[in-house]
Order: sequence, then C-alpha cells, then structure tokens
Amino acid sequence: MARPKILVFQHVAYEPLGTLDPLLKEAGFRIRYVNFGRNPNQRPSLDKYAALIVLGGPMNSHQIDTYPNLITEMDVIREAVESDMSVLGICLGAQLLAKALGGHVARNPDREIGWYDVELTEHGAIDPVLSAFAPTQRVFQWHEDGIELPDDAVHLASSPASPVQAFRYGEHAYGFQFHLEVDGSLVERWLTVPDNRKVLEEEQGRVDPQLVRVQTAESIAGLQELSRRTFSGWIGRFDFSPRRRALPSR
Repeated sequence: MARPKILVFQHVAYEPLGTLDPLLKEAGFRIRYVNFGRNPNQRPSLDKYAALIVLGGPMNSHQIDTYPNLITEMDVIREAVESDMSVLGICLGAQLLAKALGGHVARNPDREIGWYDVELTEHGAIDPVLSAFAPTQRVFQWHEDGIELPDDAVHLASSPASPVQAFRYGEHAYGFQFHLEVDGSLVERWLTVPDNRKVLEEEQGRVDPQLVRVQTAESIAGLQELSRRTFSGWIGRFDFSPRRRALPSR
C-alpha cells in the first residue's frame, strides 16, 4: 500500500519544514515540496494528498503583483479547506489561510522577532492540537503582519503585539503565526541570511540578535518538545476521507 503524501508550499530555501520533517516521515508520510521561489507559475493539484502545509517567507501576503503565486496558493488553500483536508499554515502560510477564507492581513505596529509569550484563549485551552501549550507559552516569532480572522474561525492564541497568534477553521485547518518548526541552527540561519539583514538593521535598538541567540540556547529544547507534541497532535487528526462542504460566499 502506497504511503500517504503531504503537499508542502515553500517560498524560500531557508524556511523549510524544520522539526516537522522527521515527524511526518516517522508517521509514514511522503513529502512533496512545491518551491514557488524557483517556479512561481506552478499550479499543483491536491489529488491524492492527505494534507497541505504552507510555510513562511519574507514576502507579505498582499504582494501579489510581485508574487502572483500567492493568488494560486490561496486558491489551492481554499480548495483544500472545502475538501476538509488537513491544512497547516505557518506565519505567511497562516496569513494566506486567513485571507483565502475571507479574513484580512495588515502590518502590525511592531515586528515580533525572537522569543515572545503567547496566551491561549478559552478555545485554545481546550483545543486538541494546542493541548501541550501552557496558558502562557514562550515561542519563537519572526513576522511583521497581523491577522483579522475570517468568519467562523476559532481564535486559539494571542499576544499583545499580534492579537491573532493561532486559529482553527473547521476541524482540520490550523494557522500559526509563530514558528514551532525551528531548531537552533535554523534560528541562527535566519539571523544571518542576507534577506533578513535589512530587517535586523531596521530593528536595531529593539531587536538584539545576540540576545536572541542567548534566549534560543535557553528555550530551544522546550520548544522542540512543544513542537513534537503539537505537530503530532495535528498529524493525528488527519482526515483521509475528505468531505466537500461549501464555504461562506465572499
């Protein structure tokens, strides 16, 4: 019997699945990356995939003139949700998920780069995927945009700088603004990759890369355990018999 397949939308090489990769492979899944950075004109089919994961990237969700693939991605995300497929959006992926379902994305007053606390909502505290989270949980962040939730989405977590940190739509679609998938080497890569240097220069005096390194050494082990438990919970809810349902009209 063929192993089930996961479709992954990637935007830049330095934002991979990270700690999600071994968890998916251990669970017996095959992974197919669609790299829009290399070929923005792709239009992948969801046929025969068990789940869709949309990763982060340095672009913003409204930059459709520069990155027309973002329109394609939102179309595919919407199709996946209509089929009750398991969907996970991380950072940019969460923003695209929200927009695909009728929500909005806009620039926050402040970027969140580094280690920040998120607070579970009442719904988040009883959500089966976020069950490993403490009521106040420190996670790694790297984003500047915030989400206004679509109708019928369930708000799961927040922070002062970005009120929507996690949400669920239906039973199988989740969006996370934070980065549970990072390990220490990936954090270091983000602090040094050329695309991020300009951002760190702009945040000089507010974001200290060396402090981020110190906090990463202190917090990464706990985050990786949280990652394992949270992503395993999401994987455990995969629906292998999609049922089509109509989304609200836009």
